[in-house]
Amino acid sequence: MAYDRAITVFSPDGRLFQVEYAREAVKRGTTTVGVKFDDGVLLIVDKRISSHLVEPVSIEKIFKLDHHVGCATSGLVADARALVDRARVDAQMNRITYDEPISLHTLVKKICDFKQSYTQYGGVRPFGTALLIAGVDDTGAHLFETDPSGALMEYKASSVGSGRNQAMEIFEDAYKDGLDQKAAIVLALKALHAATEGKLNPEAIEIGIVTTRKPFYKLDEKEIKKLVETAKEAGDKGKKSEG
Repeated sequence: MAYDRAITVFSPDGRLFQVEYAREAVKRGTTTVGVKFDDGVLLIVDKRISSHLVEPVSIEKIFKLDHHVGCATSGLVADARALVDRARVDAQMNRITYDEPISLHTLVKKICDFKQSYTQYGGVRPFGTALLIAGVDDTGAHLFETDPSGALMEYKASSVGSGRNQAMEIFEDAYKDGLDQKAAIVLALKALHAATEGKLNPEAIEIGIVTTRKPFYKLDEKEIKKLVETAKEAGDKGKKSEG
C-alpha cells in the first residue's frame, strides 16, 4: 500500500502505481482513433452516450488547438480540457513570439513535458487522459499519441481508449501508406465499428479533419450519418464474407 499512495514513490520493481492507475482511467474511456492520409490527418471519437436524455452536442471530445492542429481525448474529459487550454496558450504564444504557427513536435513535447511534471512532485496526481494530436506543419502531416506519463509516440494510425486493441488489429491488417481522405475515413470508422462491437451511433460520433489545404474542422451531423451508414454496410459485408 505504501507504494501506490504517493506519486513520488517507486515500488521495488521500479513502477509508479499512480501513473499506471491513470493509464487504467484511459483504458476505461471512450474509443478514439486517428489516421494519417495522403495530405492530412483525421480523428474520430465515439462519445458513448449513456442516456437518451443527454444532448449529444454537449459532449465534446475533439478540440481545435490552433488552425493547423486538433486533438481527441480519451479518459477524464475535465483533465483533457485543462491540457487543451494550456496547449492553446502555447500555440498562441509561439505565434505572437515568432509570427508563425507552432510545429507539431514542439507543441506535443510541451504538452508531454507538462504531463510528466505531474508524475514527479508530491501533492499532485497524473492527468488521467490520453490525447491523440493531429496536425500539419512545414514537415507534413503528423499524428501523435500522448500518455499520462508524458511519453509521446508518432503513428500512422492509432487508437486510445477501451477499444484500442480491436481498432489496432484493424489498422495492422488494413492500413496502407498513401490513403486518400475518403479511404482513411472508411478505415477509421471500420476500426471504430470493431471497437464498439458494431454499435456505432451517428449521434455519438465526432469527426475532426485537418489537411494541407484546409484548417482543422469538424464534420456536421448529416455528413457523419452518411459515413457511419457506409461503414456499417462495409462492416456487415466483412462479417458475412468471414462467415
